[in-house]
Amino acid sequence: MPEQTAFTPLRSVLYMPSSNERALEKAKAIACDGLILDLEDAVAPDAKPAARESAAAAASSGAYGRRTVTIRVNGIGTAWHDDDIVAASQAGPAGIVVPKVNTAEEVRSLVAAMEKAGAPEHTRLWAMVETPEAIFNVRELAAASDRLAVLVMGTNDLVKELYAEHVPGRAPLLTSLSLSLLAARAAGIAILDGVYNDVKNDEGFLAECEQGRQLGFDGKTLIHPGQVGPANEQFAPSERAVDDARGILEAWEAGSGSGVVTYNNKMVENLHVESARRTLAIHEAIEALG
Repeated sequence: MPEQTAFTPLRSVLYMPSSNERALEKAKAIACDGLILDLEDAVAPDAKPAARESAAAAASSGAYGRRTVTIRVNGIGTAWHDDDIVAASQAGPAGIVVPKVNTAEEVRSLVAAMEKAGAPEHTRLWAMVETPEAIFNVRELAAASDRLAVLVMGTNDLVKELYAEHVPGRAPLLTSLSLSLLAARAAGIAILDGVYNDVKNDEGFLAECEQGRQLGFDGKTLIHPGQVGPANEQFAPSERAVDDARGILEAWEAGSGSGVVTYNNKMVENLHVESARRTLAIHEAIEALG
């Protein structure tokens, strides 16, 4: 599996409507790891041109500090998509989020359009996986371009397309979530869980974050600032996990050459060492955020 060159925390990635100037200003003080400045679902058709200008200005302003700032454009084939890609590419955010990416060929076409529009090297493609077609193609899609950095699960659209229901535990979505995770890990890219709709159901939100973390997601996309703190906590290594990771590495180094290494009466192998190093890398990257 390819290695990511550096770990960027994406525990909490918050959608913000780019047509709302107050929301864009408020986002500067929200402790999320990432922002998706939205031009799609959250913006009415007649407001999209102005929202495009606002998102581009915000993304290029440098006013959001250490947050990973992205722009979600309107989908392929819509009246706004081409202009969105050009404006977003020229603004140079960390990522351009594209909804309903279904095939590897679409990934390559999107990357070509970004490059033609002058997107700087650091501006990566984030592809939303939210249709049955995308799920069937997700392995090829995830590996289609080195410029693709993140898969974003569009769970609301998946539920709609499957004629399924939103239920605790998300049984109707587990196949789609698992296949997408497998594809992301095989390609060595990040993957974000979908949104949780009931913003007043704290218990349900925490349960879904815990499930996402256990499945292997890097973080969760969010629709309300109140979800940021819990997501940050849930997708960060626990204090115990950090202590265990340090203990495993210390035991491994102390036992080098002995043939058998144990920590807390459990055998330590290379795979445990790799996991421990990843846990500490995540912890240190989060600590560096301040």
